[in-house]
Amino acid sequence: MSEKKPGFFKRLLGSLMGSRGGDAPAAEEVKPLAAPEQTPSPAPAPGSEKRPAPPKKQTPEPKKTKSPARKATAVAAPVVEAKPAAEAKPKAQGTKTQKPKASPGSKAAPKPKASPKAAAAKPATAAPKQAPVPEPTPSPRQVASPPAAAAANELPPPASKTGDAPRTPEPGKKGWFSRLRDGLSKTSGALTENITGIFTKRRLDAATLQELEDALIQADLGVDMAMRIAAEVGKGRFDKEIAPEEVRAILGSEVAAVLEGVALPLDVDPANRPQVILVVGVNGTGKTTTIGKLANRFRNEGKRVVLAAGDTFRAAAIDQLRIWGERTGSPVVASSVGGDAASLAFDALSRAREEDADVLLIDTAGRLQNKADLMAELAKIVRVIRKIDETAPHSVLLVLDATTGQNAIRQVEVFSEIAGVTGLIMTKLDGTARGGILVAIAERFSLPVHAIGVGEGVDDLQPFDAYEFAALIAGAREKVDA
Repeated sequence: MSEKKPGFFKRLLGSLMGSRGGDAPAAEEVKPLAAPEQTPSPAPAPGSEKRPAPPKKQTPEPKKTKSPARKATAVAAPVVEAKPAAEAKPKAQGTKTQKPKASPGSKAAPKPKASPKAAAAKPATAAPKQAPVPEPTPSPRQVASPPAAAAANELPPPASKTGDAPRTPEPGKKGWFSRLRDGLSKTSGALTENITGIFTKRRLDAATLQELEDALIQADLGVDMAMRIAAEVGKGRFDKEIAPEEVRAILGSEVAAVLEGVALPLDVDPANRPQVILVVGVNGTGKTTTIGKLANRFRNEGKRVVLAAGDTFRAAAIDQLRIWGERTGSPVVASSVGGDAASLAFDALSRAREEDADVLLIDTAGRLQNKADLMAELAKIVRVIRKIDETAPHSVLLVLDATTGQNAIRQVEVFSEIAGVTGLIMTKLDGTARGGILVAIAERFSLPVHAIGVGEGVDDLQPFDAYEFAALIAGAREKVDA
């Protein structure tokens, strides 16, 4: 049982309860503001009734001045229309335009005659003005920009160099807590809805606790964790009503008690030079992108990093890792497509030792846990590395996809047997994720969880915070301190 758990439970419960009636005092404060509006205004009213009478007599004066204004505009109108027509066309047409001037009664006749001539003159003069405007020819730099922009869209923006000031967040971009809250919205939303439906205006009994266990299992929290939470809810509360917010607070505190023991940052041990980090996982979990983000973090900490493109089955993975190497200033050891991954890992470790690097990050091909030949190749990589350093690899990181659900448990079992997994990184905690599986894995295997990711950006991979994760699972809308 965590020492922080009782205090965290109270703060989480206060946050969940406060979200319901936090707006009530605001309405009471508005009432005293309307009270001071007294009635001193009707006092000057009787004296001001006599003053608005004289301005009413002055209103007919501007009406008399409207008629000469209309006559002036009517006389000036044909004069203005005749001048541009005479200036735009040759002198031969000027004699024809002087005849309608002498007829004062036919005011409507000269208007249609002048309009076609003006219309014919305008396009003739407008065409040569637009013609001499040349279109700028694209420079060779502009022609080469589209492929560069396409490559930038495939990966996050390049990392800053060592010693540079931290990047300011882009305007309009959400913070880390908001992005993680959105990523866990599916899990927390389903739990909140189920718990509210179970415990609203209902006394606690065995059937209610069974329904709670079923809801927790459906959220991928695992059978053991579901039974643990249900037992904690039932302590001293039988045949009594319990608020749904209190049940969610118990859920959050129990999840935090399990996760706080596995939330460990990924640190580099100075005794291991270089520290060999082997990154494994099935296809599509985001291993290569995770390696690039880790390299960016280590470089910002002032460490020298070497990358090994051990996924020799995919040319795209090799090219992607090379781009990350250019952005982070890290050398990349790669071979041709289809090369031997074990020999590549051997060469990468040899080069990392020659360059006195601090960290060696080795990418591996995605492989299914039920393919014996692929898992045997992964075991070969481990054996070859140990020919140079018996203690290597010092860290074996398993990258898990949060959308896989219960299949992630089987992945942890098999990769731990073959490569000896030492830590976990969970990626793709977006709106479709089933984040409860991380709690079930922590309850069963007690493996360190180093980081979690919510997107493809460089700052979308952050160290794992147990209390932040637990509060979001419980449905908190604001960050709750541990």
